[in-house]
Amino acid sequence: MSTGTTAGGLPRVRIGHEQFLALVDHLPAVVSLRDQRGRYLLVNREYERLTGRNRADVTGLTEHDLFPGPIADGFRAGDLAAVASGGPVEAEEQIPGVDGLHTCATVRFPLLDEAGRAYAVCGISTDVTERKRAAELDAFSYSVSHDLRAPLRSLEGFSQILIEEHADEFGEEARGYLDRIRANVERMTRMFDALMELSQADRSQLRREHTDVTALAHEVADELTATDPTRPVRFDIADGLVALGDPQLIRMVLQNLLGNAYKFTSKQPDAVISVTAEGDDFLVRDNGAGFDMRHARRMFDPFQRLHPAGEFEGTGIGLALVQRIVARHGGRIEASGEPGAGATIRFGLGDRGLA
Repeated sequence: MSTGTTAGGLPRVRIGHEQFLALVDHLPAVVSLRDQRGRYLLVNREYERLTGRNRADVTGLTEHDLFPGPIADGFRAGDLAAVASGGPVEAEEQIPGVDGLHTCATVRFPLLDEAGRAYAVCGISTDVTERKRAAELDAFSYSVSHDLRAPLRSLEGFSQILIEEHADEFGEEARGYLDRIRANVERMTRMFDALMELSQADRSQLRREHTDVTALAHEVADELTATDPTRPVRFDIADGLVALGDPQLIRMVLQNLLGNAYKFTSKQPDAVISVTAEGDDFLVRDNGAGFDMRHARRMFDPFQRLHPAGEFEGTGIGLALVQRIVARHGGRIEASGEPGAGATIRFGLGDRGLA
């Protein structure tokens, strides 16, 4: 790095290649630099993470060496558009990643020499896949839960009338079919309720206030215990757990996490569920069914189930809802576990400390 002085007396700083690379490597966006012929000059660590390609293997290659024809054509057209415009060009594009296509908001701009001629194009891409997926899911959830509730209510009502007023006309097999219809209507209604909760988790106003997490956890634990008073389950809830967050949303987090722990320890004769804290994180642990860590990344996607529906009931929405709420508080969530050895959910809510 070299320095000098501008005409106005201000220090001029020239950043070398290593300093520039260190700078872009700390950015959460994909950064790439290509020359006029489309050959890669530089990519950052986020590019490596997304694509699974090492920068040393990418340098000197073109988009057409790395990506399918139509995608590469689009990338090259974006570079040429930036050069032609002489300024930034924005686009939404699909970038192939190690785990599939990612939707990215990309800005490209030309790098100009002293004569004003473009000698390279820099691209900065922000991954908006989850944001778009969430928006699409919200719209779908809101529409489906409203549009399908009426016919479901009608189906439930007519089946109830048949059972109450014409039961004598049906044999045992027919009554069994009607019972199955009503059970599935009830299941779908629960699913729609969960979808509405998922949608409202993003729409509701966030109220940050002093929240007694210990008290909320005890309330939820008491509610779960009341559903089956004869079942032996021990809840170990640490004292003094507090958060700066929305009490209603934090309660929804605990309802889902403790509810899952209660469900997945149902086959454990000595079930233990704990709520503790480490630093700024809260932890919910259980000694239940656990899960395979290979599937940990998709646990928080809507409708993803790691256990058969016949083994453990559920809508597949709960953990997606929890992730939304945690993200709204500026926090993060992760899961760890082992089949047959229980699970731990660790989550933060931004700033757990209170002034």
